[in-house]
Amino acid sequence: MTTHADYRLSHLDELEAESIHIFREVAAEFEKPVLMFSGGKDSICMLHLAEKAFYPARIPFPVLQVDTGFDFPEVLATRDSWIDHLGVRMIVASVDEAIKSGVVTDDGKTSRNRLQIGTLLNAIEENNFTAAFGGGRRDEEKARAKERVYSHRDEFGQWDPKNQRPELWSLYNGRIAEGEHMRVFPLSNWTELDIWHYIGREQIEIPAIYYSHKRKVFERDGMLLSAGDHATLKPGETVEERTVRFRTVGDMTLTGCVESTASTVPEIVDEIAIARVTERGATRGDDRFSEAAMEDRKKEGYF
Repeated sequence: MTTHADYRLSHLDELEAESIHIFREVAAEFEKPVLMFSGGKDSICMLHLAEKAFYPARIPFPVLQVDTGFDFPEVLATRDSWIDHLGVRMIVASVDEAIKSGVVTDDGKTSRNRLQIGTLLNAIEENNFTAAFGGGRRDEEKARAKERVYSHRDEFGQWDPKNQRPELWSLYNGRIAEGEHMRVFPLSNWTELDIWHYIGREQIEIPAIYYSHKRKVFERDGMLLSAGDHATLKPGETVEERTVRFRTVGDMTLTGCVESTASTVPEIVDEIAIARVTERGATRGDDRFSEAAMEDRKKEGYF
């Protein structure tokens, strides 16, 4: 009896192969790409995929982090661990420095997350980057689903959702004019659940705050925010210790956590599988200002 090998890829293998193809395509097509790296789970998975795409050579482009000044210490520690491990060049664009130099203006009302926009665009312009990898996923927020793998940005770094280029048969149009650049999303077809399955399979190091731990928090606008020197309590708000974890990471002043006892990847997978609210919708205060909050920021040049 003759048996034939089964060459069909698993769902995760198909996603991985597509992402690796995108990394190689961009590296071949664009003169100066950069990987936007926050130290969160999605950008870490991107870095891991980039490592696979070019192994045994080093990743042929730098990584860029936009530091809000209110990033979680655990995230920064994991970021530094990955950078040291891979030996890639890291560029840190600081919101604090951007404020001091007049690149962005802190009026005391605008969130640091929004001030990242001008800081990021200035870093891209200063370094003449022609393509920037981002970790956006289609299920993350509905504005993400309007973009494709390649997202054209004009000379002002802005995105026009009505001017998306077709990507039939996974063919990407990377043509840009002087001063323009392309945002590229290798995780476009991934979901939060896919990311966690992949983290488990590949044994990827991520910040400890993604797992259940005890933390002092206070409730605001239906979210649990971290207490600390960065947070000013409003009347009626009280600090208490709860068992929580983070589904996404960002500016500590706006990023909430969820009550959870999930302390392992399988437990988190089970938790995410029945979740009915996206991570950003549940825990990112900057996405709650309006129905189109994310889309408005992306039009201005956000990640």
